[in-house]
Amino acid sequence: MGSRVVVVGGGIAGIQAALDLGDMGFEVHLVEKTPSIGGHMAQLDKTFPTNDCSMCILSPKMIMCADHPNITLHTYSELEGVEGDFPKFKVKIREKARYIDVSKCTGCGDCIAKCPVKVPNEFEEELNQRKAIYLPFPQAVPRKVTIDASNCRMITNKKCGVCKKVCKAGAVDFDQKDKVIELDAAAVIIATGYEMMDVSTLPQFGYGICKDVVTSMQFERILCASGPTGGHLTRPSDDAEPKTVAFIQCVGSRDTKTHPYCSSVCCMYATKEAILAAEHCPGIKSTIFYMDMRAVGKGFQEFVIRAKKSHGVRYVHSRPAKLQPGKDGNGVLVTYEKWGDKGETVAEEYDMAVLCPALEPRSNLGISEKLDMKLDSDGFFLTPEMRHPTDSTKKGIVVCGFACSPMDIPDSVTQASSVAARVAELIAGGEC
Repeated sequence: MGSRVVVVGGGIAGIQAALDLGDMGFEVHLVEKTPSIGGHMAQLDKTFPTNDCSMCILSPKMIMCADHPNITLHTYSELEGVEGDFPKFKVKIREKARYIDVSKCTGCGDCIAKCPVKVPNEFEEELNQRKAIYLPFPQAVPRKVTIDASNCRMITNKKCGVCKKVCKAGAVDFDQKDKVIELDAAAVIIATGYEMMDVSTLPQFGYGICKDVVTSMQFERILCASGPTGGHLTRPSDDAEPKTVAFIQCVGSRDTKTHPYCSSVCCMYATKEAILAAEHCPGIKSTIFYMDMRAVGKGFQEFVIRAKKSHGVRYVHSRPAKLQPGKDGNGVLVTYEKWGDKGETVAEEYDMAVLCPALEPRSNLGISEKLDMKLDSDGFFLTPEMRHPTDSTKKGIVVCGFACSPMDIPDSVTQASSVAARVAELIAGGEC
């Protein structure tokens, strides 16, 4: 029991913490609520400021995590509760029914091909559809299908069952139930990541009103070769290749009515997406509307300069007040006030607009209640100890990544490794 650690969250931070602890010889149980580990990084096309392939970095770590002798994956699972105190926690994990025997499933995809039910694809940000039985994305780990019980005709109406008929491995099990397992653990790491704000709650930005207004994650999937358009940059209204694109920063961020904090990554990923847009569509004109350019990481300012000089990206110091459909119903009319003493109002039309929404700490409220932990005013886990900035308000439970505070991928990975070292120190009886 003394060497067992539970990591909650299977994004890049949780994966890195699990790998580091596993390499130290600890028994690690990694809990991820979706069918595959990988988190939001799996949705990205490239990473800033190097524009390296996201999956080329992430996929090897996912495979290493799944194959590690000291790491047990609990995908499609959720933290049910934690009782006790350091170093004697009792952790309950709910493994949700996949309706698939994962020991038999080969991930061949025959069942997916024959399934008649189509629903919005959450991995593709609902830009296309998936089947009721599905693999989240091609590089999913584990490579096992899952049946969406809320949309499966066999589970809801007892009509269909075609997936079971075509599965040669006999992996489909419609009688499968949720299972709750209990583990003794010395420590718990919270790495639950983030979710994007629902920008439809801010109608002035036109999401759901203008056909050619998309979120930054939707734009990321459009740019990705494995995405819904095969990497061809097209706008939603008519599938035409856009000639002009507007990026709107701080949608819901740095606003006392929504989220007063800066989400940390938006300036840089908007710059990255503008560069990628230029690589996909030579001659495209991208404009980034920003409040403040926060390019503070290594090589970040140089990345912005490269976007301006080499790709013609235009930066406008302002905050758009309204987005509405263009003259013919397609495109987007962006109305903004120029920064300065005069406050001149300007309206410009673009073929497409990309919103950069506030990033919110995922699931922190529910988990904090289960663990009896405190959150700060913005919903991040409270870490009051200055000497150990990842320690929560409960000894033996530490936090990293976006669950702790807004940060990018490199900072999340660095903090995950520091959390692994901190857990090892605590369990070894080091300084507390």
